[in-house]
Amino acid sequence: MSWIDDLITEHCPGGVEFKSLGEVGAWYGGGTPSKGRADFWAGGTIPWLSPKDMRRPVVSDTQDHITEAAVQGSATKLVPANSVAIVVRSSILDRILPTALVPVPMTLNQDMKAVVPSEGVLPGYLAHLLQAIGPELLRAVRKTGGSVASLEYPKLLAQRIPVPHVAVQKAVVELLDKLTRLQAEIESKLLAEIEMRSRQYAYYRDSLLSFDAVDSPSRRPIRWARMSEVGEFFRGRRFTKGDVVPDGVPSIHYGEIYTYYGVVTREARSRVRSEMKSDLRFASKNDVVIAAVGETVEDVAKAVAWLGDEDVAIHDDTFAFRHSMNPKFVAYYLQTSRFHVEKNKHVARAKLKRISSEGLGRISIPVPEREDQDRIVALLDKFDDLVCNLSAGLLAEIVAYRKQHVYYRDRLLAFREAG
Repeated sequence: MSWIDDLITEHCPGGVEFKSLGEVGAWYGGGTPSKGRADFWAGGTIPWLSPKDMRRPVVSDTQDHITEAAVQGSATKLVPANSVAIVVRSSILDRILPTALVPVPMTLNQDMKAVVPSEGVLPGYLAHLLQAIGPELLRAVRKTGGSVASLEYPKLLAQRIPVPHVAVQKAVVELLDKLTRLQAEIESKLLAEIEMRSRQYAYYRDSLLSFDAVDSPSRRPIRWARMSEVGEFFRGRRFTKGDVVPDGVPSIHYGEIYTYYGVVTREARSRVRSEMKSDLRFASKNDVVIAAVGETVEDVAKAVAWLGDEDVAIHDDTFAFRHSMNPKFVAYYLQTSRFHVEKNKHVARAKLKRISSEGLGRISIPVPEREDQDRIVALLDKFDDLVCNLSAGLLAEIVAYRKQHVYYRDRLLAFREAG
């Protein structure tokens, strides 16, 4: 990067000028047009930017669009092209201050701000810089207190940033854009490799567990039975985020089943207050804990076999399935495509998708001899370990490339202030 150092020496021999964010451009706020006004939304073609769109470094279109009537009749205004948008308010802390370059005119919702850089400040430079200093900026300008995380706008505008000569900005943007594209290409290839291995695993698992109606792979007859005939379901009892403590009764929340746990666990990720113990319900060793609720149909009925030596409290949106089968065999089967096809027939589709114990009980599962269950579990365990280890290695590569990108970005954007 010596050529950039040469540019800095040429154009900023005494150091780089620093300006407040309020000085580097014109700032725009946002608003939400009335959801009750059909003429504000129906047939809308004007992009309306909200936090859910801010998962990319460059946002050229949005999930939602509004009409010209909405622009004229609400607080949101059209922001010119080549602005830089940031999230200033969110119920989730780590979603504040994501930054994106916006190359086309669009409007903003009330949780967004955008700045149109003034002459002498390149939009791409400002976007890269705000992405780099985001965590530091958040610590400096976040409002304290309250359940919703937000920024103090006057403090945000007062924050000072380096504004080098345009030639330096241009060189930095060109290099960072190349690094960003390279990182995206590498990540895409690695993620595709992970996806391919996951598909291989799913195919192997489904094949192994797709028993013929007459014979099993061991050539022994296979019995199929409803889950209600094989075991019984126990619903958990309610606990909330406020009940979660560092030290207490081990517990499983329904959301953890499809976000954290795999096929089996011997330790609980979270714990709840010990004084609640008498009011809770517990899964015992070898029970299979099943999520009864999910934001998507796919998440409903995800399951984890509990092999811990102590009982674990389960949330009221989960069921413990108590049975005499190999618990890992049951948990593996509940991952298969065949099970999910049957399960989908019994899922109630509202904002949150749900399945009842009666619905689960009507789903048929294979009940091979215990010896065959154990043999199949041993095979799937080996394949699962292989895929997990390979995927973990690929994910570690992605993390390493991200760290490398951050290192070079931060070096490029570290300027000495003039004077």
